[in-house]
Amino acid sequence: MTTDNSTTTELSWWSIPGRFLRREFLPVLTDLRLAIALLLLIALFSISGTVIEQGQSPAFYQANYPEHPALFGFLSWKVIQVVGLDHVYRTWWFLSLLVLFGTSLTACTFTRQLPALKAAQRWKYYEEPRQFQKLALSAELDTGSLDSLIPILQKQRYKIFQEKDDILYARKGIVGRIGPIIVHIGIVTILLGGIWGAMTGFMAQEMVASGDTFQVKNIVDAGPLAASQVPKDWSVRVNRFWINYTPTGGIDQFYSDMSVLNQQGEEVDHKKIFVNEPLRYHGVTFYQTDWGLAGVRIQFNNSPIFQLPMAQLDTNGAGRIWGTWIPTKPDLSEGVSLIAKDLQGMVLIYDATGKLIDTVRAGMSTQVNGVTLKILEVIGSTGLQIKADPGIPIVYTGFALLMLGVVMSYFSHSQIWALQKGDRLFVGGKTNRAQVAFEQQVLEILDNLSNHTNDEPVITQPRSS
Repeated sequence: MTTDNSTTTELSWWSIPGRFLRREFLPVLTDLRLAIALLLLIALFSISGTVIEQGQSPAFYQANYPEHPALFGFLSWKVIQVVGLDHVYRTWWFLSLLVLFGTSLTACTFTRQLPALKAAQRWKYYEEPRQFQKLALSAELDTGSLDSLIPILQKQRYKIFQEKDDILYARKGIVGRIGPIIVHIGIVTILLGGIWGAMTGFMAQEMVASGDTFQVKNIVDAGPLAASQVPKDWSVRVNRFWINYTPTGGIDQFYSDMSVLNQQGEEVDHKKIFVNEPLRYHGVTFYQTDWGLAGVRIQFNNSPIFQLPMAQLDTNGAGRIWGTWIPTKPDLSEGVSLIAKDLQGMVLIYDATGKLIDTVRAGMSTQVNGVTLKILEVIGSTGLQIKADPGIPIVYTGFALLMLGVVMSYFSHSQIWALQKGDRLFVGGKTNRAQVAFEQQVLEILDNLSNHTNDEPVITQPRSS
């Protein structure tokens, strides 16, 4: 007896949290106001993640969001980095909002939408005339029969249920009850895709010279599980980078001819990319976003060809130029500086005192410090932004389900009851939406029924409670 009592007591203690969740927590979780508030918060922080640049360096935020004066009086670089507004979509609080919103929708689906669907799938017959008085629209005919009503309803695509000769139930549009459930499933799928993308996605930036091969390494933003998504068994080669210029000298478009190589160095994919036309391979997308000058190929007299790197110079915002220093003596005691601003081939040559010696184009030669210097080629580099988001296919699937559910929700769930009592026929119905259209449909059914009986129906409205 003691053991049984203790077991009973233990079970009752375990049941207390369950009762609390059902009675206190679940109603709050399924409250429409909570869902709306969470949706507004998610939208607000999503907007902030669009307006505030994501994944930039601390120096960028310090330069663009100073403390004095702070944007809107409070938004400074410190606030952005402490709160996490520089990587909104991967912060714990944003992911928590997504999880809570998804949990609310899931709970609402199981506690409200699924029971409503089950209730709609069940049917019951009206066996008393007084039951028709509670319907939104009802009519009483002096003459008529269910046999004449059935083909009319079938023509209107109603599904008919009849167990007795004097009672009938018909419905259509049950898909309208399924629509809200599909909408909830679609939204939850979108949320799952967003969470999965935030946890496993990454963004990288690479500046690659024309002709070089690289693997993705310069990760600037990544989720905690992104290591498995960074490609390790294939690389990318920039076969060629070039820029098309307008007649006035402005940049029209810049291109990169790229090949994807396997571990054996064999080409497995190839594409010419430009702005808004990226390369996609195994879930990783390479965007053409920037360009630069990587180096210059030169030759002294009949010497071998040398390739020297070029670095971007600080111009205090006055434009972009690149430069390098070229020794003209083996002991490096003398040399000249080369300056270039684009890939059109124009190169400026300065001596040690900063005096302009000559201006040459690629393929031309000039005399400097007693040697013949030939500029063979100015080598460009492509700026690539590399992204991987494994959650995108899940998000697209969620959007497809969402659109399907919205379309399904437009279907009205209409129900019609009929009862034959002697020579009197009672007909009534209700719908969950498009009330006016349903009333017109019922009137059309009654008119068709009256044409069979040559009597006018007597239409009654529901009594006020």
